[in-house]
Amino acid sequence: MKFSKSLALFLLAWAVYWSYKSLMPSYQPDADIGKTEFSVDRALEHVKNISKEPHGVGFPGHERVRAYIISELKKMGLKTITQEGYTTGDWGNLSKATNILARIEGKQQGKALVVMTHYDSSPHSSLGASDAGSGVATILEGVRAFLEEGKTPKNDIIILITDAEELGLNGADLFVKNHPWTKDVGLALNFEARGSGGPSYMLIETNRGNAKLIEEFQKANLKYPVANSLAYSIYKMLPNDTDLTVFREDADIEGFVFAFIDDHFDYHTSLDSYERLDKKTLAHQGAYLMPLMKHFGNADLENLKSLNDLVYVNLPFFGLISYPYEWIMPMLILASLVFIVLIIVGFVKKELNGLEILKGAVPALLTLVFAGLLGYFGWSAITWWYPGFKDMLHGFTYNGHTYIVVYTLLSLAICFWSYHKFRKVSTPNLLVFPILLWLIICGAVAFYLKGASFFVLPLFGVLAAFLVTINQEKPNPFLMVFLALPAVFIFAPFVKMFPVGLGLKMLIAATIFTTLLFFLILPFVGQLKNKNRFAYLALFLFVVFSISAHVQSDFNKDRPKPSSLLYVYNSDENSALWATYDNVLIDWNGQFLGNEKRNPESREYKMIPSKYRSQFTYVTEAPKKEIPMPWIDTVVDTIIGNERILEICLTPKRNVNRVDVYTNPIKLNSARVNRIALSEYFLENRRERLITHYVSQNDYTELELSFPKDSTLQLTFYEASNDLLSNPLFTVPERPDNSIPMPFVLNDAVLVVKTLKFD
Repeated sequence: MKFSKSLALFLLAWAVYWSYKSLMPSYQPDADIGKTEFSVDRALEHVKNISKEPHGVGFPGHERVRAYIISELKKMGLKTITQEGYTTGDWGNLSKATNILARIEGKQQGKALVVMTHYDSSPHSSLGASDAGSGVATILEGVRAFLEEGKTPKNDIIILITDAEELGLNGADLFVKNHPWTKDVGLALNFEARGSGGPSYMLIETNRGNAKLIEEFQKANLKYPVANSLAYSIYKMLPNDTDLTVFREDADIEGFVFAFIDDHFDYHTSLDSYERLDKKTLAHQGAYLMPLMKHFGNADLENLKSLNDLVYVNLPFFGLISYPYEWIMPMLILASLVFIVLIIVGFVKKELNGLEILKGAVPALLTLVFAGLLGYFGWSAITWWYPGFKDMLHGFTYNGHTYIVVYTLLSLAICFWSYHKFRKVSTPNLLVFPILLWLIICGAVAFYLKGASFFVLPLFGVLAAFLVTINQEKPNPFLMVFLALPAVFIFAPFVKMFPVGLGLKMLIAATIFTTLLFFLILPFVGQLKNKNRFAYLALFLFVVFSISAHVQSDFNKDRPKPSSLLYVYNSDENSALWATYDNVLIDWNGQFLGNEKRNPESREYKMIPSKYRSQFTYVTEAPKKEIPMPWIDTVVDTIIGNERILEICLTPKRNVNRVDVYTNPIKLNSARVNRIALSEYFLENRRERLITHYVSQNDYTELELSFPKDSTLQLTFYEASNDLLSNPLFTVPERPDNSIPMPFVLNDAVLVVKTLKFD
């Protein structure tokens, strides 16, 4: 029996391992694979060519990448066109986008399938290998293999490689609002990235229910579907958007997003390189595209809308399983009734005792409280000990995976120790409170987060184990592990998924899911003697991994620290500043900024937008340089009725990348930028920011504004160039090898500020 428990414990550990391993395909060099097959190596060649240099809108590499993609599509014999135009999207970010399009003609008239991604990288320093060079490579290689088969699909397939996604989904906005092919689209498949590795998660964009989409997705018979309706429900509540969001919101076009999110620290940085892209991840993207392009290329795309929703989750060996929302309450009621019946049976058999049940609730409550506190304060403790981590704005450090292991092990140590202390309480009595707690959780999600209702599936396993423990003094350990498998396969990946996806501030998800999963395997764990030994083992491993995390906590060439530096010249005050967003300076920028940490006194400098609302942390006076100021010309200034009409044109006198325009708090009746109208909704909700223009080819910025004639308008222009390190007016040295440009903020920039007032 002792050997059986040991083997069963090994099988349980294997199940945890397999819950992760089974999510993704493996990678083997496949450059010589058949031409009709998707080759990861051939796709990697595209990634290498795309990610040679930063290629954000307005940067030199941008045109080179566009030319490369067009050339590769033409090699396949596809007629390739471009669509160019200004757009502001919904974010108030003006840019000139150039989309790349091609079309595979189908056998018959009807709705078309769109396969899409974007080719621009994040502005400034990102190499864009994963985001979204991997998407471009997946589509180029997938379309090539598809065409090699020589089979004509029933539906047209549109290849859309959008531009300016990073600036506000502008290319998608341009396509949806202005291109005649939009009316033909029945479904879109969008490939994205927010890191450089890990499994690719399937998410759905729909204005209605997901039932038809999920049913068709299952018919494609994918080998490695990674999806669950909890992620779908959370995604719908979060403000994160992709190009597909524009399709859904503006054209009622539904579709799937396939995005990988691990190794988040590479996202939007110079580390987003060909070398760091996980080959298994690229294989996973190909494993989605090929069967889905074949299936939806021949499916009825006129009949994908539904008012019904499905609960769905992926399981090893079973793929994606689903069931209707209508089953949620019956399944919850059934689980509750089974639990009540088992409680009654337990009391009748005298296996359950009221006092013992109360005692059994104590370790569950203790573990939940301590695990919750550990996770809640985890990120604060880490950044207190290592303040430099605050400058990793992603919220996920290079040793972030080790921290997840550290907090998971500490949670396990607490679980084993707590249940060791209450080892005299029988397993049936120990199970009552955890099952009741899980029923409450399932009830809560049934009402407030229906997508998570698959939580009830593992509960039936533990209820079956509860029945066995009531009737058998020494249940078969293999049976107990078998009944715990649904819980392990579903919840073990969540321990990692939430901190990886949402940052280490979500370590609480790792500690809580570890504890809740422990409750579901209690029927087996309860049989283990000397649980304190497992607690000591977990505690020992906690120490080992904590030391490992500490050893990996420094910044070096392989783990470079994000840093920032700006030169800010205020022409209104004829003053200049050095500024940074860094919480912890390095020698490179510290030589300009000194040691006194403070916020700038001038309020305007706080308004320059960034993704995480970062503010300048250190500023100090800088020598004034002769920076060419933009030419700001008032073209029209007139009053018509109760409105004042103002037309202003800003023309750069130096090479610039970006112009931000802010106003005082004033109601604008209308606004146009480079002849593109800003929506009424945007004008009503914009606060003081009017527009950010990401400049291509040093173009001008033209404003046409209408406002009440009795109002005073103040315009503040921020003109920035990302050439601080190469500008001959400055002698800023190159960054050391142990640092990279900080993403998400204006960086390595020469910024000039000019204010105009119209009384």
